[in-house]
Amino acid sequence: MSILLDGARLAQSVRADLARRVAGQSRAPGLAVVLVGDNPASRVYVRNKTRACQETGVRSELVELPDSVSEAALRERIAVLNAREDIDGILVQLPLPKHIAAQNVIDAVTPDKDVDGLHTHNLGALLAGTPRILPCTPAGVMHLIEQSGVALRGARAAVVGASSVVGKPLALMLVHAGATVTLCNSKTLDLGEVTRRAGILVSAVGRANLITADMVQPGAVVIDVGINRTPEGRLTGDVDFAGVSPVASHITPVPGGVGPMTVAMLVANTVAAFERRAARGA
Repeated sequence: MSILLDGARLAQSVRADLARRVAGQSRAPGLAVVLVGDNPASRVYVRNKTRACQETGVRSELVELPDSVSEAALRERIAVLNAREDIDGILVQLPLPKHIAAQNVIDAVTPDKDVDGLHTHNLGALLAGTPRILPCTPAGVMHLIEQSGVALRGARAAVVGASSVVGKPLALMLVHAGATVTLCNSKTLDLGEVTRRAGILVSAVGRANLITADMVQPGAVVIDVGINRTPEGRLTGDVDFAGVSPVASHITPVPGGVGPMTVAMLVANTVAAFERRAARGA
C-alpha cells in the first residue's frame, strides 16, 4: 500500500511557519480577493482562503461584483486595489463570466501583487528560469513531491493536463528541478504508454478515474490535482484511488491532498509580497 501524501497536514505546517513570519510586523499583510458572480464552488474556495488567512495573521478583503459587471469596470476596480498601500496581494477568483477575458483581467493586476502567479510577466519569468511569483497549485504540487523524498533530478515525470493554470507551469517547474518531463493533453496518443514510464505522475484534467492502475509505473509518486463530483455528490479526483494505491509508492487523496496546499501557497505568496514591499520601504 502506498504512503499517503497528506496535503492538509503539510499545509498546516506551512501556515504555522507563515504565522511566525507575520507576527510582530507593523501591520498585517493584506490580500484582496475579487469574486465575480455567485458560483457556489468559487464561494467555497474563497471561504477556505479567507480561513487560511485568518489562521496566518493575513488580513483578507472580499470584493464582490455581479455577474453582469463589464470587463472594463472590473479592470477599473483592480486598478484601485493596485494603488492601495494596504493591499499586498490581489487574487481574481476563477472562473469569470464568459463575457470577460480572464487573462486580460489577470494582467490588469500589477505583477508584484499577482499572488496567484498567473500574470503574463510572472509566467514569462518562470519560462525564463527566473521565477518571481509561482502559481499556487503547481507550487503546492512541488511541495508535496518534495515530501515524498523522491529526487527530482534525473526523474521521469508525466503531467496530464496542459492548462496555463496547472499543467504548463508545473511542467516548467519540474524541468527546472532537473526532471525529464512529458506534458500530455487531450490529443496524446496511448496515454497509458506515456504515464507508465513516469516515476512521477501528476493528473490535472478534471475527469474522474482517468488514471487507472494499469497506467501507473509500480512505485511511482502519483499526485491527483483533479476535482470532480460523482452523481452521488461525492468528491473524487482524476485517479482511481482504490486501484492505484496498491501500485504507487506515494499518492495524494482527494479531497485533502493538493487543495489545501494551493490555499497555503496563496497565503505564502501574499506574505512574500508583503515582505518584498516592506524591504523596499513601500
